[in-house]
Amino acid sequence: MRGNFDPCLVELLKHEGGFVNHPRDPGGMTNLGVTKATYEAWVGHPVGESIMRKLTISHVRALYLVRYWAAVKGDDLPKGLDLCVFDFAVNAGPKRAAKYLQLMVGAKRDGVIGPNTIKQIQQYTLTHGVPQAVNRYQSMREGYYRKLPTFGTFGRGWLRRVSEVTSCARRMAKGTK
Repeated sequence: MRGNFDPCLVELLKHEGGFVNHPRDPGGMTNLGVTKATYEAWVGHPVGESIMRKLTISHVRALYLVRYWAAVKGDDLPKGLDLCVFDFAVNAGPKRAAKYLQLMVGAKRDGVIGPNTIKQIQQYTLTHGVPQAVNRYQSMREGYYRKLPTFGTFGRGWLRRVSEVTSCARRMAKGTK
């Protein structure tokens, strides 16, 4: 299960793109999927638009690894499911991504993936298989987006993202039960 961070980051960045500052996006100024507020918290000081525009993958890789991948225990998740949970963590927050995973596998919904949640994930994927876990998680994720008040503005893009991540996750999961 280890070693899938870089392929997952590559897939995630296909959807995050470059610099945007959409007036209806509650995240505000964003580059490579990292909001200005998140980047400021990461570097420990305010940054302006010029810095945000100049972000590169090398600037944000460690942030993604620590704040999102490690937060959802990506190294402990089956290949494919790790991508789905990581992508949702980036898009909607690690706690929310963890809670949806916990709901799916019947674990306590505290937003922290610990040993008990990992055990439940293992049992769930042993019973249902990783591809089915991917399908179920992504279906729940789609339901989350459809309920958001900004769905009218961003919904089509979110659903496309879910579909594309699901396809990639299924390819990653191929060969796992």
